Amino acid sequence: MLIQELLIYGIAGIFCLGIIYFYYQKGKKASTEVLKKIETAKYEGRFEPQSLHPYIDLNICIGSGACVKACPEQDILGIVHGNAQVINASNCIGHGACFHSCPVEAISLRIGTEKRGVELPHVNADYETNLKGIYIAGELGGMGLIKNSTEQGILAMQNIAKSDKPKIDGVLDVLIIGAGPAGIAASLTAKKLNLSFETLEQDSLGGTVSHFPREKVVMTHPMDLPLKGKVKLTSTSKVELLNLWSSILSENNMSVLENTKVDKIVPLDGNVFKVVTKDGKEFKTNHVLLAIGRRGTPRKLNIQGEELQKVAYRLIEPEKIQNKNILVVGGGDSAVESAMMLMKNNKVILSYRKEQFARIKSLNREKIDEAIQGEKLEVLFKSNLMRITPDSVFIMEDGKKNETKVDNDLVYIFAGGELPTTFLESIGIKITKRFGQIVKKHK
Repeated sequence: MLIQELLIYGIAGIFCLGIIYFYYQKGKKASTEVLKKIETAKYEGRFEPQSLHPYIDLNICIGSGACVKACPEQDILGIVHGNAQVINASNCIGHGACFHSCPVEAISLRIGTEKRGVELPHVNADYETNLKGIYIAGELGGMGLIKNSTEQGILAMQNIAKSDKPKIDGVLDVLIIGAGPAGIAASLTAKKLNLSFETLEQDSLGGTVSHFPREKVVMTHPMDLPLKGKVKLTSTSKVELLNLWSSILSENNMSVLENTKVDKIVPLDGNVFKVVTKDGKEFKTNHVLLAIGRRGTPRKLNIQGEELQKVAYRLIEPEKIQNKNILVVGGGDSAVESAMMLMKNNKVILSYRKEQFARIKSLNREKIDEAIQGEKLEVLFKSNLMRITPDSVFIMEDGKKNETKVDNDLVYIFAGGELPTTFLESIGIKITKRFGQIVKKHK
């Protein structure tokens, strides 16, 4: 009897060890695959975060994998030897699904890293700046994603509505500067809360979004909009999103003062602000919400000929451009996507100063590799645009002694945007560089 029991226990033990060994090998294989992805991300420049990203406390993480499953992008996080690891930090869009799903509160969302800082205006938890009465929401505050910017616009306006400032005849409750995702959401919230307000936009409705190519997909997830409710958005293009915003504003008898750029914001007695526009309009308001973008001012190359009319920093209607010799400068998603849209009906050269594309989406990488192999697009890595003339451009390629002259009709430069530091500092808003600052803690 004893021998039979020992035999049963022995078989059960071997079976359990077999299961443990199976899962150990499975975990080891999965870890190896994730480590390979991390090395690839480092090589391609996608490992370092650009802005908001998840930070994992390895002293707390239990490796449940809940964060990996919760991430809609499915390529940001992975499990290595029982702990969660960030893979493609630069692809993170900051929706926070990972830290909401973590059962042990091991994840937080942060801006910048210990080595790489991000310059952002100073705002508190209520989105108010160091100047009482002036608030910031959206891309300017580090939230570039449309959904997140929308949420910030709503929350900032809700906080403004709690203010105890007295209502004064001729003085608005709030002036909203910017009609992008944050500004539109804030405007709808102000209307819902019966606040007196005006919304100004230096360009057209949509702000930065209005400058995207017409068919660019800008939304892939549902979002809540005041006065409208939950809006189901899947593979929504720029045009569709702009039409949605326009219809909601129209339904609620709301309008935006377009082509109205703010020149200065001046504090007056009684904690009131005077806002003056470039065309001389003046507004008095108790509060100001800055919902402008970080890329309002495109970064220029400061080279000869850059002032020519054929040079642009945004591509809006690529389908109308045909049979042109075009140079696209840049190596990010905007440059790559624009080059691929233009190559259908034009001869396009893409010039990038680095030896490979950095921090572009995986799908864009696949598509442009196909375009290069199919000779639909010429890419000049490790090259710099030196000067521009009315009918040509001069490019310097690494390893060559002389510039190469190329026939050219149009130049599109995608070198990023500059934070409107001068404008913010003229108001008195502090700009600080954030190194790994926690933006959202778990729950």
